[in-house]
Amino acid sequence: MMKDFFKVMDIEAVTALRAGFPTAGEETVPVLETLDRILAEAIVSDIDLPDFRRATMDGYAVRAGATFGASDGAPACLTVRGTIRMGEVPGFAVGPGEASRISTGGMLPEGADAVVMIERTESLDDTLIEVYKSVAPGENVVEAGEDFRIGETVLDRGRRIRPQEMGVLSALGRETVRVFRRPVVGIVSTGDEIVPIHQVPSQGRIRDINTYSLAGWVRRAGGIPKIYGIVPDRPEALLATCRQASAESDMVLVSGGSSVGTRDFTIETIASLPRSEVLVHGVSISPGKPTILARVDGKPFWGLPGHVTSAMVVFTVIVRPFIHHLAGLSEASETIWTIPARITRNLPSAQGRVDYVRVRLSRDQGEWRASPVLGKSGLIHTMVKADGLVRIDRDVEGLEKDAPVEVTPL
Repeated sequence: MMKDFFKVMDIEAVTALRAGFPTAGEETVPVLETLDRILAEAIVSDIDLPDFRRATMDGYAVRAGATFGASDGAPACLTVRGTIRMGEVPGFAVGPGEASRISTGGMLPEGADAVVMIERTESLDDTLIEVYKSVAPGENVVEAGEDFRIGETVLDRGRRIRPQEMGVLSALGRETVRVFRRPVVGIVSTGDEIVPIHQVPSQGRIRDINTYSLAGWVRRAGGIPKIYGIVPDRPEALLATCRQASAESDMVLVSGGSSVGTRDFTIETIASLPRSEVLVHGVSISPGKPTILARVDGKPFWGLPGHVTSAMVVFTVIVRPFIHHLAGLSEASETIWTIPARITRNLPSAQGRVDYVRVRLSRDQGEWRASPVLGKSGLIHTMVKADGLVRIDRDVEGLEKDAPVEVTPL
């Protein structure tokens, strides 16, 4: 097994492996509980939306032709034929030279094809109005089916549901909808030097940071963190915990124990798990090179670096897309937002790997400036102070001051 260590793989090649894993399954939930969930079905409209012509303004429903040429000096005079109340079907039609009072959202009567804003009219009496501005056919009107037509695919499978998608589902009368389950992600911290956060660490020991930071990242990515605590550097203890985590989770993250060392047992533990296969041991990324990805019983199983910054960078760049995949998010819907900025100083980089530099953002003369937050991968302050990450590609020797960069927000 040791001879296979650090056959380094490109980030893109590692990310592409997610397609080989199944999603976390599906479930049906009420629409009110769908925010940030991923659709597991395509939503096809079974109605025209709206299913009637409706006014978008308070005013008068008219035949547009009756207003042509109307102006302040030469208004059109129309006969008022009734009032259309909200939620009712008009029991009359509007003929040439006629108008009907209508409120926003009201159904246009037969014969009407436009709405004149009430501000552009003046009532002469209960039966006559003057119109001071002409309207075109369809003006201030939403046509039947203008939002969506019957039989039209409204939302694709694999799309993230935002408040606006919740609105569409309710407009179509959907009380429940099929979504992908949120993947359960088991989190294991390893190392004799790690102590629970309620303890004051003795000399040579540190509190368990990775469990809590990774739990936050998992939740933000759409997963459900499941904590398995701290496991000492004993192979039998790690094997028992990983076997339980693998059985109870859709993905497992083990932080620590992924580098080459006499007390690093993650790779041996993976080999001892049933139906296991190591896919990656070493990624061309800094920080975070000693990252493991395995398939255990058909599920992704990660060995992440123990250094807190390395673990968080690897999660952000590589692990997060796997959680999105398990959660059913389609690649077409997976948008990674970046902020264009300029780097504030010269920044060297070693070729042969992709460097991710933590940066702080500030505004200067109308543009974003990205100031590197330098520090070793075991120092969490570099992530606390950072607003985002800047990628330096593997064949680039570095960045010069004021070079344009794309910042991926943290």
